[in-house]
Amino acid sequence: MHAPPRGLVYAIYYTALAVIAVPVNIVAIVILSRGKCGLSRCISRYLVSMAATDLLVIITAVILNRLPAIYSPDSLLSITPVCSFSIALIYAARDSSVWLTVVFTFDRYVAICWQKLKPRYCTHGTAGIVVSVVCTLGCVINIPWYFLYEPIYIIDNVPWYCKPKGILYSFLPWTIFDWIDRLLTPCLPFLLILTLNALTVRHILSASRARRRLRSCPTGERQSDPEMESRRKSIVLLFAISGCFILLWMPYVIYFFIEHFQVGFTITGYSDPRFILMESANVFQMLSCCTNTFIYSVTQNKFREELKVLMKFPLNVLHSLAASWK
Repeated sequence: MHAPPRGLVYAIYYTALAVIAVPVNIVAIVILSRGKCGLSRCISRYLVSMAATDLLVIITAVILNRLPAIYSPDSLLSITPVCSFSIALIYAARDSSVWLTVVFTFDRYVAICWQKLKPRYCTHGTAGIVVSVVCTLGCVINIPWYFLYEPIYIIDNVPWYCKPKGILYSFLPWTIFDWIDRLLTPCLPFLLILTLNALTVRHILSASRARRRLRSCPTGERQSDPEMESRRKSIVLLFAISGCFILLWMPYVIYFFIEHFQVGFTITGYSDPRFILMESANVFQMLSCCTNTFIYSVTQNKFREELKVLMKFPLNVLHSLAASWK
């Protein structure tokens, strides 16, 4: 994540990702913060927080890490203390983004499957507390990364670039820390999201059958069910977000198991299939930070309407200014 290869493909991809991901996440934050998308305040708070942490991932991992390493490898960002701090920020933003997806999935699971707990847990205040705890833990847990890197070169007493210290692989506590970090992100979130979605689907199927029996009409006509329609929209949003997360993080999980369980795992160069898999995992992982806005646009009618209003706003301002000059 902290030492990207240089090349035209990577330069084009990461530049395009930064150009697209930054504005789409800002747009998502602005629209969702207005609270006019027909979503509850609880859901909106989770989605705004997810967009904010995705934006932080793009800023730290792409704009402050990947792009400088490609375009200006000898910049001040490559000095070892700055580089180490950047790596710690990347891990903190990444973990916060991933675990906010998990807690959002859990919130929707409670809202759908635990009606008695829903009024107490699925609230705007609880969402704020959960988001704060997740982001705080994401920062605190990743502080050790700052101390796990050493310079590659020392030129005129200035340390340059970052490489993992040998202690990371030889000192048992640091090795355990590395394993825990990989298991917490994204292996455990993978398992939790799959489990929660499976339980949610089972509950929905059971509840749908029961409601159809209770609302069955003797004349055979279909009756509208506002509750099931509202639940359907919530489920589409939930499954789209969690499904996209699982799909885009899958290469990273595959690479994790190959790296840790293949005997004699080494990467020999840029053409090594293991290196290609590692970089593909990084590419898809970072791509996941700009997909939620597109998901909202596809699944939420009111979000699309607000997006149109936001896009028309500059034109309306220009039209007003032009009219005032006449």
